[in-house]
Amino acid sequence: MTTTELFAGVSYKVIRPPGSEITQVTYDSREVRAGALFICLRGLTVDGHDYINKATAAGAVAILVEGEYNGDIADGVGIFSVQNTRSAMAYISANFYGNPAQKLRLIGVTGTNGKTTTTYFTEEILRLCGRKTGIIGTVGIRALGETMDIAFATATTPDPPELHRIFAEMVRLGVQDVIMEVSSHALALLKMEGLTFEVGVFTNLTQDHLNFHGTMDNYKLAKAKLFAQSRNGVINTDCPFSNVMVEHMGGRPILSYGMKPSALQAIHTECRADGSTFVLSGESFDVPVSGRFNVYNALAAIGTARTLDVGMSKIRDAVTSLTGVPGRIQAVPNKHGLDVFVDYAHSPDGLENIINSIRETTKGRVITLFGCGGDRDKTKRPIMGKIAATLSDFCILTSDNPRTENPSQILSQVEEGVKDTSCGYKIIENRRDAIFAGISMMNKGDSLIIAGKGHEDYQIIGDTKHHFDDFETAMEALQ
Repeated sequence: MTTTELFAGVSYKVIRPPGSEITQVTYDSREVRAGALFICLRGLTVDGHDYINKATAAGAVAILVEGEYNGDIADGVGIFSVQNTRSAMAYISANFYGNPAQKLRLIGVTGTNGKTTTTYFTEEILRLCGRKTGIIGTVGIRALGETMDIAFATATTPDPPELHRIFAEMVRLGVQDVIMEVSSHALALLKMEGLTFEVGVFTNLTQDHLNFHGTMDNYKLAKAKLFAQSRNGVINTDCPFSNVMVEHMGGRPILSYGMKPSALQAIHTECRADGSTFVLSGESFDVPVSGRFNVYNALAAIGTARTLDVGMSKIRDAVTSLTGVPGRIQAVPNKHGLDVFVDYAHSPDGLENIINSIRETTKGRVITLFGCGGDRDKTKRPIMGKIAATLSDFCILTSDNPRTENPSQILSQVEEGVKDTSCGYKIIENRRDAIFAGISMMNKGDSLIIAGKGHEDYQIIGDTKHHFDDFETAMEALQ
């Protein structure tokens, strides 16, 4: 690919032209192959400029640096300079793969909670209504209803080289609509630069990721960037932060939803163990997934389908066939009649939602087992402890990806919130032991919530990722 084609839409300076054609774009020196353009990114702890020699030794034929660079770069290797390599990487990646996103209808879903379920619900509705769909998010990548065997480095929203490679593969498979989770990190790190979303969806915003964003103002403004790039907005106006998203739409069409007065207002909502019902525009909707927060997720998906001109009767029929997402209020089957649930909730609002949802259908005690991740927002730990203890009959505090922090110190910070309540609790640092203990203390009619990891099948201790699956462990304990 020529330099002109590769850098279309990017303001750049050629310090030295490459001696051969560019056949790969990457920011990871470990992935460099012969013919690569190596993009130097400045991170919080790592600077890609420090890996230039490693990249050239591995076969990189060109380097993209940020601003002025005075280091030595091997003869024959091209050097390009831009003001911001993160922004440039998004455009370069799109160009490298032939701008595949322009051949797709993109639906972006952002919010603290509900992104994964909303993307799944939206994808299911559109697919059941005859569209060829793809999905990108926390649980994985799917195209035409099947899991795609594409690995990528980032958990929720892939970095541009991976993202545009995925888009290109989806175009090849005949996908029409791509529904993707758009994280605040992705928006703040300019991963979405150059993309236009047909629909931007806002689920909600509560405290999370302040270790990265610093303040709630920064957090909400990062989320709001999606709506500056969206032709249409589907926005939960029950959330007090929705006005920021509306402002960033700049007068473009918006469809509001919620349980308070809005364009799509759910009334007469009833949540049961086997699902929920509500009335919308005079029609009754039956969602076979439990939880009040899943009513919001269903409304977001319905609003998206309506924005894309799908008829309400088709939407209503599709909603009755919605399925749950792995690790989201996932019931663990057993022959003992015990109600054990695995859920991804790892923020204060997410934990509150899942406990309230399970409480609605529990005759006995609600036992909540949870922890807080290491190297993440420390301020939410006592908040989550207080929420869990206030809403539960008993709590078990345990490890949840302690990473490089001392697990006992994390648990002490969570305990500060629990001690403010009258709720009984135990601290069991080992997560496997905690799950076994939680199940052993259950009586028929009780519910045990194993929160925090959901679909994840690992536990990060120090810098090492160990296999660990809440669902598998609960099955083992129940057997």
